[in-house]
Amino acid sequence: MLERMHLAIVREVDKQGSLTAAANVLCLTQSALSHSMKKLEQQLGTDIWLREGRSLRLTQAGQYVLAVANRVLPQLQLAEERLRQFAQGERGALRIGMECHPCYQWLLKIVAPYLAAWPDVEVDVKQKFQFGGIGALFGYEIDMLVTPDPLYKPGLHFEPVFDYEQVLVVHRDHPLAGAAHVKPKQLTDEVLITYPVPADRLDIYTQFLMPAGISPRRHKTIETTDIMVQMVASGRGVAALPRWLVQEYADQMGVVPVRLGPKGIAKQIYLGAREADIEIDYLQAFVTLARGSAAR
Repeated sequence: MLERMHLAIVREVDKQGSLTAAANVLCLTQSALSHSMKKLEQQLGTDIWLREGRSLRLTQAGQYVLAVANRVLPQLQLAEERLRQFAQGERGALRIGMECHPCYQWLLKIVAPYLAAWPDVEVDVKQKFQFGGIGALFGYEIDMLVTPDPLYKPGLHFEPVFDYEQVLVVHRDHPLAGAAHVKPKQLTDEVLITYPVPADRLDIYTQFLMPAGISPRRHKTIETTDIMVQMVASGRGVAALPRWLVQEYADQMGVVPVRLGPKGIAKQIYLGAREADIEIDYLQAFVTLARGSAAR
């Protein structure tokens, strides 16, 4: 009774905003689309949409069908893609989402040996899932999430792969460069450069500045790590990055790490996946390789 096409129609009408636009995307005529949905409504004994002028409004039943479509269709698409890969002699695909800007350099070091060890697995890194990766995992848009902040929800599994320390990055001639550690109040006159992330998701704010009631003189955001370090090296501000990453730039860029507070800020990077997928051999192999290649 309720078929895949019905789910696709409801989802596409919700996306496109009209029957005509949805019909074009689905390669149907508007009359065929309308007839299909009208027949479904008659079989179900309830309306999916109500017309309000030229627009359509989903009924309660329609909202439920839309929720089912958003949950089921991505799984069906993934299943079809997996079967296509098997038919072509491929092992599968590993789609990795990122919730960790500086981890991209670390990930590149792992992908190369992984591709060599698993030539029949297709790997794709999806950075657009920064800061929305949990939904992407549940929505079957990615298979693995790289994150420093796991959210333990039913159906998901997170594996810690390495520890690191978040440090302040300063130019080697900066007054703080030789300090054993920095205090929050010492950043009140600094320009703090960070990735474009809300302050409540930045460790230097949540674990260092906010508890002390301190704000930097200015907060500037930059998307790329290279440009961020260039800015620090030019004396344009200070930044907070993993110690292992700062050490990679230290000699070339003339920057140094300084501990944030006397005890520092300890962090971990996790790889998250759906519990139903965690036993897949090529996924497990990636976790094992990541754990063995922990950044220093």
